[in-house]
Amino acid sequence: MKISELFKTGKPTLSFEYFPARTEKNAETLEKTLDVLAGLNPSFVSVTFGAGGSTREGSYELVKKLKQEKRLEVVAYLAAYGLRLDEVAAVLDAYQDLGIENILALRGDLGKDGAKEIPTDTIHYAYELVTFAKKNYNFCIGVAGYPEGHLEAPSLEKDIEYLKYKVDQGADFVIANFFHDNIYFYHLLERCQKSGITVPVIPGLMPVYSVKMMEMLAANCGATIPEQLKKGIAALPEGDADALLEFGTQYAVAQCEELLQEGACGLHFYTMDRSESTAGIVKILREKGLL
Repeated sequence: MKISELFKTGKPTLSFEYFPARTEKNAETLEKTLDVLAGLNPSFVSVTFGAGGSTREGSYELVKKLKQEKRLEVVAYLAAYGLRLDEVAAVLDAYQDLGIENILALRGDLGKDGAKEIPTDTIHYAYELVTFAKKNYNFCIGVAGYPEGHLEAPSLEKDIEYLKYKVDQGADFVIANFFHDNIYFYHLLERCQKSGITVPVIPGLMPVYSVKMMEMLAANCGATIPEQLKKGIAALPEGDADALLEFGTQYAVAQCEELLQEGACGLHFYTMDRSESTAGIVKILREKGLL
């Protein structure tokens, strides 16, 4: 089913992001995570795609597993920067043959060398991928949105212009980067409304898995860590992983509860291939009758 059809039900979607395991230990953890979270009956799941096709085979195998074995609706990410159009077509053909109906069109990271010169017959921007996929395939296409602006965008105004252009090229929905303060997501929705973006925008949630990971991911993605979150963590017993897990769960529940009450079209969890936090959050939200 196309994700665009899910929104027509008027019920908030529930979705989880996974990435291909790179080691045997990671694979074991991922397998357990898939079993737990598949049992929560998500509306759809998504699978990341490494910059420059670095996880191409692993992404394909995980997409296949989720679609054929777990019987889940899958959004297959495609980070296409530096890929030739024939390489992009090969990936999209493979997903189409699997019965995948939804993709997330991304530029992807520029890699260690930054925005180096790449051949003219390769993808440079996400909108080019959206345009190519819309013209040649029948996928439902999602794109990324940035509540606090993309790190490389010169301004929030320019950032929303770029998002609007991706939507104008045929994007059907937006998945937002994570944020730890809902106000940033509300501001994104305001900018979308003012610019004429009318497709659904799904908020992205990143539970607190560890302080180190939280700080690293926030720095990499340009996400603010609000004082309320910092103070809450500082008040916990030092080194108490269980206390941090409980606090992080409750913090995310409060975020989700407010988002849903404010009419969010869904919740998209960046699971980091872990299950405990996300499963706990979803359980509480369902007990409250919010999902």
